[in-house]
Amino acid sequence: MIEERILSDYKEAMKSRDTLKTSVLSCLRAEFMNAAIAKKKNKLDDNDIIVVIRKQMKQRDDSIEAFTKGNRPEMAEKEKKELEILKTYLPAQMVLEEVKKVVEEIIAAVGAVDIKDMGKVMKEVNIRVAGKADGKLVSDLVRQKLSGAK
Repeated sequence: MIEERILSDYKEAMKSRDTLKTSVLSCLRAEFMNAAIAKKKNKLDDNDIIVVIRKQMKQRDDSIEAFTKGNRPEMAEKEKKELEILKTYLPAQMVLEEVKKVVEEIIAAVGAVDIKDMGKVMKEVNIRVAGKADGKLVSDLVRQKLSGAK
């Protein structure tokens, strides 16, 4: 399970005095607790953990963009390093061709014909690719296929 791996790496980072990794994993563990409380669960499953990690990655992306625009390259670099640490805990990402194939299979399976069927298609695709593909990429591919299907 991802959470155990993060805890183990957190302990290891503390022992080796890796302050950046310790800080990132500590914040991540706190976010897990917050998410568990919000969902009224004692423990999160891997899918919930992936959602939390992706949310943290999105925050880092936004910070990198803001620091770059604000001419703060040292802060942007720190955020990039944190982002790399977070990426190591996500499952291997599917390549573009695999995602396209899944989208096409789901469109055929649910009988989607136009953009009005996007919700049905997205629901099924997200179940199939859970955590292995970027949601925006999936959404763009589905929209592109359904728009071109007319």
